[in-house]
Amino acid sequence: MPARPRELTPDRGARHLFGAKMRTHRERAGMSLEGLSDVVNISRSHLSRIETAEVMPPPSLPPMLDAAFGTDGIFEELFLLASKEIHPDQFQRRMELEARAQVLDEYSGQIVPGLIQTADYARAQFKEANPWQSQDRIEELVAARLSRQRLLRSDTLLDYSAVIDEAAIRRSFGDPAVMRAQLARVAELTLTRTTVVQVLPFEQGGHALVGGTLALMTLDNGERVAYEEGISTGTLMENLDSVIERQRAYNRVRARALSPEDSAAFVRSVMEALPT
Repeated sequence: MPARPRELTPDRGARHLFGAKMRTHRERAGMSLEGLSDVVNISRSHLSRIETAEVMPPPSLPPMLDAAFGTDGIFEELFLLASKEIHPDQFQRRMELEARAQVLDEYSGQIVPGLIQTADYARAQFKEANPWQSQDRIEELVAARLSRQRLLRSDTLLDYSAVIDEAAIRRSFGDPAVMRAQLARVAELTLTRTTVVQVLPFEQGGHALVGGTLALMTLDNGERVAYEEGISTGTLMENLDSVIERQRAYNRVRARALSPEDSAAFVRSVMEALPT
């Protein structure tokens, strides 16, 4: 006798609702987990754990489910809600505003910004931050981070710029192959239609933003906000005077950074120096 499907708990949160809807639409389509596995190229066991909300769905799954079941973006919407649930309240608010941003300027002093991280780099960072957390929890965090990168798709209106300190370019997370792939992504984004990424070299010395990260956002209604983040805390600033103060600091840092072209060359030189 086949095992009875585990009871679902859609009322516990967006991740649980995602799993419940996935099972509902799969069964409505007369499709087994094996059949769905063939469609979305994800193992049956992994799909089963997504249905029971044991793990976060990978970012690639929601659009494939919407296409398979004709659900017109429902799974993508549920995924966005689920990815926000695993973050602290302040960062959830930042993500909500980030999704409305038309202009986003970032400074990062120690790590590559999350919006342009590769999955392997993010995974290595989360493992280093808390080596005692489970692999499932790490994968949830990676999926949530990658979900934010929808903002940089070519069909969005976001104008993104980042200044990355040389320390973040030289400090490795993961093995050399992981870091090489991450630096290649940074180099690719130094100057595109919607992105500008610049490196601030050590030779420029100290500056007002040393020691943290900063995001400056201009929203769809013209409102301006800033978000500062430390090791485990974040502060959202919606007071215009505070935002302008940080905008001025960012402008001074950006003026001292390498040009996009020189930044790409610098990043590639660091890539070439990595051990094989």
